[in-house]
Amino acid sequence: MVAECLISVGTLCKLKNDSVILDEIANRHVYFVHSYRAVPSEENEEWIHPPAITGLTSISSIRRGNVHAVQFHPEKVEIFSDVGLSILRKFLLPNSSITKKSFEGKATKLAKRVIACLDVRTNDNGDLVVTKGDQYDVREQTKENEVRNLGKPVELAGQYYLDGADELLNITGFHFEVHIRECFCTIDSWRWHSRFTDANGRYYSSLEVASEYFRSGADKISIGSDAVYAAEEYLKTGVKTGKSSLEQISRVYGNQAVVVSIDPRRQYLTSPYEVGFKSVKVTNLGPNGEEYAWYQCTVNGGREGRPIGAYELAKAVEELGAGEILLNCIDCDGQGKGFDIDLIKLISDAVSIPVIASSGAGKAEHFSEVFSQTNASAALAAGIFHRKEVPIQSVKDHLLKKGIEVRM
Repeated sequence: MVAECLISVGTLCKLKNDSVILDEIANRHVYFVHSYRAVPSEENEEWIHPPAITGLTSISSIRRGNVHAVQFHPEKVEIFSDVGLSILRKFLLPNSSITKKSFEGKATKLAKRVIACLDVRTNDNGDLVVTKGDQYDVREQTKENEVRNLGKPVELAGQYYLDGADELLNITGFHFEVHIRECFCTIDSWRWHSRFTDANGRYYSSLEVASEYFRSGADKISIGSDAVYAAEEYLKTGVKTGKSSLEQISRVYGNQAVVVSIDPRRQYLTSPYEVGFKSVKVTNLGPNGEEYAWYQCTVNGGREGRPIGAYELAKAVEELGAGEILLNCIDCDGQGKGFDIDLIKLISDAVSIPVIASSGAGKAEHFSEVFSQTNASAALAAGIFHRKEVPIQSVKDHLLKKGIEVRM
């Protein structure tokens, strides 16, 4: 039997100053509708928040470190929606005097995310290192031609978590995710091997490989070349086969667990009608004065162009089950001159799922630029964070000053 009741949360928020999420709802009501409950005990007493509520024998709220959860439904019952909105606002905008001052009187939107990209690879000695490529070239231009080493991945991941990164995106194997789960932020495994056969001849499907990554601690899986091929086939036939890695993983684990990585190159045009793909009028003219460009998608690390545009690919993968798009512009990678605003605006306007802007960040102003001029939900950087040229916290402080909401 499902029990439905309204319970006053009077003493729930009259506690210590760290009761951030439940502030401002004293003597209000919340809605419980469950057929189960969690009961206080000696084993969980450190998690219970607050320690006790008069007349209630089940746990309604827990808090441990930066994890804060409630048993009741903030979103239930329209007449209590202001209570729910208050809780959700507190979740999105933690108790920061800077945050409160910056957004006083303004409607709250989803906070923009700042992501640190850990390009983790094995160097020539077999050690895992964080590297950074210039348009996919990760080797130093020296006589030794060694893999560029910008730090140890686990140490950098821990530091980025403390610095305020909202997500960590990495290219590596299972064991790295396991070591950095203490970071308590989203971990995204990017460009994983979608299927393989081990030394014993056993074949692992894309779904089995993804399952291993999730069990190892990854929160999301990013799919690159596989998604391009699946989208091309879908656009040809109009049929969802359900056999692609994108469709299988999103069906089993949910769309939110699947990110599609799009790696386009800018192709300039003298007329928007030169190709059968969506083009844009560019902000900066091409080398021969071209006013238009389309964005050709690539596979295999940018080495092979495909007959599909970034716009067409983005629309197709959203229909196939992608929950997010990681949008890289190979032309801007490693340049430090800013994101490709034309590309990011094109794609973030075309889809309803979140878009992560990637490639080109060189200073904090580039983040406010992309957030103010496009609908990107997040922005990513690598080298400037690894080399400590631009600290993550300075990016967030800058965004707050510009009136752009971020999680502190």
